[in-house]
Amino acid sequence: MNLMKAYSRLYERFGPQGWWPIRNEYSGKTKLSNSERFEICVGAILTQSASWKNVETALESLRRNNALDKNKISRIKLNKLALTIRSSGYHNQKARKLKAFVEFLNSGKKITRENLLDVWGVGKETADSILLYAYNKPYFVVDAYTKRIFSRIGLIKKDAGYDEVQEFFVRNIPKNTKTYREYHALIVRHAKEYCRKKPECDKCILNKDCKKII
Repeated sequence: MNLMKAYSRLYERFGPQGWWPIRNEYSGKTKLSNSERFEICVGAILTQSASWKNVETALESLRRNNALDKNKISRIKLNKLALTIRSSGYHNQKARKLKAFVEFLNSGKKITRENLLDVWGVGKETADSILLYAYNKPYFVVDAYTKRIFSRIGLIKKDAGYDEVQEFFVRNIPKNTKTYREYHALIVRHAKEYCRKKPECDKCILNKDCKKII
């Protein structure tokens, strides 16, 4: 089993995912309006330690309150913003993170990984999600699902760090945003449906090559 073989099997099973969802629609767009790009950035922050379903609820709440806009988030009181995104969990911290991110956007600094990682509340996974999905830059996103699936298969160590896993993918799959987006989305889909914390191995299309390292 190698990464591209796994990718082929996942793609054959699930088809194109069209991730990242914008306004609850899965389109896989690469040409984005400023408002769509900003929505992806907000979603990337809100999805920290949260299910996407709860993030969608928070995004819809921001829309209802006419606050899914960087200028509105800049002006809105912190406690009101926190209540608006309550469904995403850790809402007080995430309200501060959104404020910090908007301050960064308004600073005029370039959208680079280094600069994003300097923003309070933006870690590697969030920065790479923003770069890949909002700005169409080739940064492979590593999440808990990635580590779960590929450590069970035996391609990476169970305790491998973010940078190590990311480098492994960068070395072994084509470096382009289309592949990076699709692979990440397929990993999420497979982990949610089959390679769960308690895996359904009998239904898994990667099963025959899996070392079942749980």
